[in-house]
Amino acid sequence: MKNVFLVCALLSSFIIAQNSPDITAEEIKQHITYLASDELEGRMTGTDALYEAADFLKKEFESYGLKPLFNGSYFQEFPFMEKLELGDNELTFVTNGTEKSFELSKDFTALGFTDNKEVKGNLVFAGYGITAKDLNYDDYANIEVKDKIVIVFRNHPDMKTPHSKFDQYSSLRYKTTTARDQGAIGIIFINTKDNKEDVLVDFKYDNAAKITGISALSAKRECFNFISLLELQNQIDSTLTPKSFLVESGINAEISTEVNEVRGTSINVGAFLDAGNEKFKDEYLVLGAHFDHLGWGGDNSLYMGEPSIHNGADDNASGTTGLLELAEKFASIKNQLDRKIVFIAFSGEELGLLGSSYVVNNFPLPIENDITMINMDMIGRLNDKNDLIVYGTGTSSKWKNILDNKNDYDFNLTFNDEGFGPSDHSSFYGKKVPVLFFFTGTHSDYHKPSDDADKINLAGQEKLLKYVYDVALTIANSETRPDYISVERKDTGKMTGTKVYVGTVPDFAGEVDGYKLGGVTDGSPAAKAGLQAGDIITQFGEKKISNIYDFTYALGNYVPGDKVKVLVKRGEEVLTIEIELGSR
Repeated sequence: MKNVFLVCALLSSFIIAQNSPDITAEEIKQHITYLASDELEGRMTGTDALYEAADFLKKEFESYGLKPLFNGSYFQEFPFMEKLELGDNELTFVTNGTEKSFELSKDFTALGFTDNKEVKGNLVFAGYGITAKDLNYDDYANIEVKDKIVIVFRNHPDMKTPHSKFDQYSSLRYKTTTARDQGAIGIIFINTKDNKEDVLVDFKYDNAAKITGISALSAKRECFNFISLLELQNQIDSTLTPKSFLVESGINAEISTEVNEVRGTSINVGAFLDAGNEKFKDEYLVLGAHFDHLGWGGDNSLYMGEPSIHNGADDNASGTTGLLELAEKFASIKNQLDRKIVFIAFSGEELGLLGSSYVVNNFPLPIENDITMINMDMIGRLNDKNDLIVYGTGTSSKWKNILDNKNDYDFNLTFNDEGFGPSDHSSFYGKKVPVLFFFTGTHSDYHKPSDDADKINLAGQEKLLKYVYDVALTIANSETRPDYISVERKDTGKMTGTKVYVGTVPDFAGEVDGYKLGGVTDGSPAAKAGLQAGDIITQFGEKKISNIYDFTYALGNYVPGDKVKVLVKRGEEVLTIEIELGSR
């Protein structure tokens, strides 16, 4: 009988511990162990395993007494581009009426960003397909490629030089856009002699829209045995002088490219606590974390071995667990809250902030009443020095005082003022919401299968979450809402090395023909010209813009102080706006 009472006592204490509102290392361990388990197969966006994780989050929110956020539901589904599939693709050379067709995936492949087109035309060898005025190099200088199909090498002619200035001109997208702007209707990429196995370019989606108006292929060198490719490469590389020419052998090319987008559906999970007091009942604070990861790897993985489950314990089961712990803690004091608190677990972050971008554009509450967004991403690896990085500290004048005053945990704080960054707070900052992003730093297991639950610093994460709780409670019950400050971004222009500053923020979830803006930095050239969030830039100067890459490449043609005419689609209206470019 004594043993029965002992068992009952132990069971009772376990149940009480499970229902305790305290933030504990034990609960953190339980949540992360499940979220980062092989059972959930890495929580890839749109998968059944991710939906299982979403159902787990819903049940946890329900158990804490939180209300569903999305019009009576805890779930908000959103569409996304899941993958690309090759359709009917053909490459044929025609010589004096004789046709030679090549085999898809063996001799050639379409590129993921190609337009779906059928084109016919003369062939032009265009070297590396580079136009670089600053380097006095132009493969298109003495040839006419309008309505023709260009053959170009991958890479660039100065590969022997580390950190060559040619690097910025070597991407396939850049070369394809350049060829289109020169009037070409097709481009065929071939390997240089350095690629001894002569492998085709990987067919994959690179998280950006297609390049309209041109067919783009990768083909084996042996398809072009009528051109002395290796000799031409040697001449170009040794002299850094173009050797472009019209192929005179009477060979024309016929190309058909078809790449189909396979659409998927993914999900966000959201809940909220009403304010216990009437004072600021219409205002709210958002706490968020993404719960998706890389599944079995994919293009974003840094692992070079066979496909393996990427459990993402730190990225971002740690942040998701933090969201649950804070939801439970706040639920225990809901009557003391002056403002509503919203809790959202996003998916699609690893694919480009898709879930959070969808949320802010389809929010069930007035977005202007959101006083702050606090984001947690990779918060599970606090080191022995207690180093904690907080981003967004310049987005409100209140932040640094609050963060310092509430630091009773001996954190070695590093502040970064910027509001835009590579996680979900960026989507909210684009809506003029002050943000804070907590991050314990990257590590050697980042985006690898080795990011497992046994490597989480449980005591460190417990301490960090108690700190976030203190900060969030202070904000939720503050007498005045935090002011919003626009902080200039420091990373604009890195893709091409340009020092031109515009001040636009991309909407990565905007799948449109053009460059869709998720936001515009206050006081920037874009803001002064009248650009707004939601605008779609379709032309920048003389350059057609189909995606963010086109826009970034176009910037490289200008210097600070230049005035550029820009075509912008705003709703159903097309506007011409002049922007005076700034400098870094």
